[in-house]
Amino acid sequence: MNTDPCYYRISIKGLVRDGGGKIMLVLQDDGYWELPGGGLEHNEDPKDCLAREIMEEAGLAVTSVAQIPRYFITVQRFGHDTFIANVIYEVTLANLDFTPSQECQELRFVDLTEMDKLNLFPTTRKFYDVLLEERTS
Repeated sequence: MNTDPCYYRISIKGLVRDGGGKIMLVLQDDGYWELPGGGLEHNEDPKDCLAREIMEEAGLAVTSVAQIPRYFITVQRFGHDTFIANVIYEVTLANLDFTPSQECQELRFVDLTEMDKLNLFPTTRKFYDVLLEERTS
């Protein structure tokens, strides 16, 4: 039995789909594509976190967040000994009037074929694997 401490950085992510089912990804300043969202602060409501992060990073207003998360993804943090947990909610945006920031330089709607060709952040790569498994089962 592993007795190492179990610590996870919690990140709340938004699953935004266009009318054709494509998924919105954002290009971070480190060159990785990821779902929009970010780190949950202490004592912060996850839905408030999601709205705050998407507004801060992309200038986009969240109009609705699903009542419960749709996905829960965990992987080892990139370059760390600790782990990260992505809690992914389906969200709706007021519009797509994107405002680039230092953290979020571009956004793009992609299908699974396009997504596979991008430089995905490790948690987003695992999310891609989950979506692919759903599609084939």
